[in-house]
Amino acid sequence: MPMDPSESEPTSIPHAGMATLTVERATLQDVPELAALNNLFAPDGLTLPRTEAFVAKHIDDYRLIRAADHSVLGCVALDEYSPSLVELVSLAVLPKAQHRGLGKQLIEAAAQLARVRGYPEVFSVSLADRLFLSMGFAQSSLEHYPEKVARYASISRSEVSLSRKYLFTRRLAS
Repeated sequence: MPMDPSESEPTSIPHAGMATLTVERATLQDVPELAALNNLFAPDGLTLPRTEAFVAKHIDDYRLIRAADHSVLGCVALDEYSPSLVELVSLAVLPKAQHRGLGKQLIEAAAQLARVRGYPEVFSVSLADRLFLSMGFAQSSLEHYPEKVARYASISRSEVSLSRKYLFTRRLAS
């Protein structure tokens, strides 16, 4: 989808005990760090593995939060299935930066990006049920998203059975 000018504006995030953090667009320079952050959680099944090629191809869909030293503390991305369906993927926050609200800020930034791009809803597959429910998502079923089932099947047969993972969806206001 074409990028809207508002997609590139950073969003300030004041946070107690930390300097003001911003959610911003990722750049190609961030690709290795984004792939590494995402893949930190892949062995535990919390994220799907991402190659640097995948991240580079989807760089306009990534949002991140940087530390004062410009390193990446957290990231999230959108992955389009069709002009009316998008998934929130690659939500990852460094362990040292967790429990500070960064995940919520990233989810909201991804939802805002999806809204700006005109998607009527966003969905995500996650173990973080309380987090997504607290962000206005409703629990749903994989059966409602055959596109996701097909993509999982092409990645790994084990991903088709979500086991402990939940699927969440959120309608977006236009």
